[in-house]
Amino acid sequence: MKVFANGVSYHVESFGDGEPLLLLHGFTGSVETWKPFLPYWRDYRLILVDVIGHGRTDSPTDPARYEIEKVAADLEEILRHLHLQDAHVLGYSMGGRLALTFAILYPHRVRTLILESSSPGLKTMQERWERIERDEALAEEIERYGIKKFVEKWENIPLFASQKRLPLSVRQQIRTERLSNNEKGLANSLRGMGTGRQPSWWKRLSEVSIPTLLLCGEWDQKFCRIAEEMKKYLPNCEMVKVAQAGHAIHVEQREIFAKIVSEFIKGGEFHGH
Repeated sequence: MKVFANGVSYHVESFGDGEPLLLLHGFTGSVETWKPFLPYWRDYRLILVDVIGHGRTDSPTDPARYEIEKVAADLEEILRHLHLQDAHVLGYSMGGRLALTFAILYPHRVRTLILESSSPGLKTMQERWERIERDEALAEEIERYGIKKFVEKWENIPLFASQKRLPLSVRQQIRTERLSNNEKGLANSLRGMGTGRQPSWWKRLSEVSIPTLLLCGEWDQKFCRIAEEMKKYLPNCEMVKVAQAGHAIHVEQREIFAKIVSEFIKGGEFHGH
């Protein structure tokens, strides 16, 4: 379905009923990221959103429209449109940064928060400026050379090295999903809601009192380190390091990921594996 949120047309899909679980994909993803989980999460009403600049949601020409606080406001509008008071919120990578932003700005809208391979942004202005420069260079590259060339480069970055172990069919699915995006949307997503652009939420983590689950893959050392550090500040937090997985746990260990998520939501807390 199409939902208009603050002037942007969002592509939203809803499956099942039960407690609402809002699912937010990563950069270059779409609602397709979560389709494999429909059989696992039958107890919930799953709400899948193509984040601005991705999938079948609009890709505005102004990068400022992609600012993460504005996108969080769009999510609130989407929940309102669906007549939902609140939801469990799960975000992967970029979607995790968005989920955390949403939980900080609209705490009454979030029942539990699940962050997969995510971060609260960068601590110092210096780090932020360096990241903004890198993202701008990448955005220009996407616009200059097109989506196909970019996806070839993107799937070969070290962050996704462990995905090379996946069956070819799964890798094809991920590639198809990435290729369904458009140059302008991805470039502006980097410019407007890249890690360097967003506010640093480190100092506000202590405000997030809802049950929070941090997930990282054991081979993704950088994001496991970030999760370890986030855990120190989040008052109501569990952290799980998933074996035999890199950055995209939901792809690399699908069944385990599905089980960890539903157990956490059911219990509001998590009793290790």
